[in-house]
Amino acid sequence: MDTPISASEGTTAAEDGRGREWLLGIAMPVLAWLPRAVAGSALLLALYLWGPHWPAAAALFLLAVGISRSVLETRDPLPGRAVRPEDEPELAELVRDVAERLGFREPLLVRIVPVVQASLGRTRVSGVRTHVLLLGLPLLRHLTEAQLASVIAHELAHEKHLGERRHRLLRFGRAVLAERLEGRFRPLAPLAAPLLRAGRPRLWAQETAADADAARIAGTEATAEALRRAALLHTVFEAFGERWMSALAEEDAWPVDLYDALDTAVSDPYVARRAARAAAEEDAMDPYAAADHPPLDRRVAALPAHSGTPYGDAPLALRTGAAVTAWCDRQLAGLDWQPEPEPGDEPDRVRVLDLPADRLRELGFDARLALLHATDRDSSTEAVAQALDALADGSWPRLARRLEPALRRAPAAVRPAFARSVLAGALSTPFAEVLCTTGWTYTSRWLGSVVTAPDGERVVDLHELIGEALIGGDPAPVLALWTSAEPKEWAV
Repeated sequence: MDTPISASEGTTAAEDGRGREWLLGIAMPVLAWLPRAVAGSALLLALYLWGPHWPAAAALFLLAVGISRSVLETRDPLPGRAVRPEDEPELAELVRDVAERLGFREPLLVRIVPVVQASLGRTRVSGVRTHVLLLGLPLLRHLTEAQLASVIAHELAHEKHLGERRHRLLRFGRAVLAERLEGRFRPLAPLAAPLLRAGRPRLWAQETAADADAARIAGTEATAEALRRAALLHTVFEAFGERWMSALAEEDAWPVDLYDALDTAVSDPYVARRAARAAAEEDAMDPYAAADHPPLDRRVAALPAHSGTPYGDAPLALRTGAAVTAWCDRQLAGLDWQPEPEPGDEPDRVRVLDLPADRLRELGFDARLALLHATDRDSSTEAVAQALDALADGSWPRLARRLEPALRRAPAAVRPAFARSVLAGALSTPFAEVLCTTGWTYTSRWLGSVVTAPDGERVVDLHELIGEALIGGDPAPVLALWTSAEPKEWAV
């Protein structure tokens, strides 16, 4: 028979839990800043040993550090573009309605940011504590009214579930410590990983609770689809949008139709499928338990059942949509510093949707050259053949390390998955290029690894095919495709 828990024991357990959260919230930022503290202490000791003027030198050093940080970190107090109710009454009314249904009665500002983001922060306006809701333009363009209401409800619900100081400290500490683990050297990893894992259950439980509130407000179906769409948009924006901007910036150009191009890319089924796989791989490659959100499938499965929704099934039309899009374009291109550029000073304007398909697939991503360099071969046919030999005899991890030297520094827990991703990405595009000399054709305008057989019936995503071969340890399907194609060799 189970022994009942007394009220005093329950109170003690709750107090222990709160104490543990406070301790974790303090320990994580302390550990994150420990190397700087040690380096600073060593420098002060050196200044002391340097001579009698060490106090003045130390004061000047600290003053220089403070000034440099203030200069480097200077930025607008509020990110994004303000949403005024008179300009966007429908969006303002949606936010107001969701807030009322949640019982959220704090002052709230809404601002639009250029990237795929939804978050709730705090600031002070004229001395009054105010919340700031950031909504990414891609979410506003793609989500239906019901799905957008779900996203808004999730963020506002954080104030209820993460409103206590210890919870905010815990979230802040995890973010700071996780950031320290992204660099080349990770001396803190052995100590950081247990702390991050210890703090994860609380934050994941709060995320799940916020999802439940969102489902209650906007409906389960809309909430589940909002989670999926947001993950898809985030992955596509990183995989395509950031690559396009970076590649065009090297040519002193910028994409003037970035969001229209992303809208078109997202509608490609092969892009959507690739993005879903990439999101799942990203969830799997988290050796330090640094992710503050549960994996997507777990979040969707945990949603409570709430049928129907009081909101619409079409996206909200922004009345100032053209101006907002133009502003976001300039922000992403780094042109916000010059609102009225002189003739000739602004980079060239490029329409991504007007680029030829071959140019679009290769923009900012030349896997063929990477494979040629790693295999030390002069043609794509030879390079692909050598890579497939490595795949067949099991020596492909060495090739992956030549393709991506950072693999040597990756945590051991994620190194195999990272290596598979590197090899599949580097091999699939040259493989497709070789196949297209034998009668195969490109299937997708956006992906250089999806090809259609000469008979027009078989479509193969080589990135997926190679990835499955690496995971299962069976290269036979990949080798059979190579043998059947009888590729022709050409020189670079």
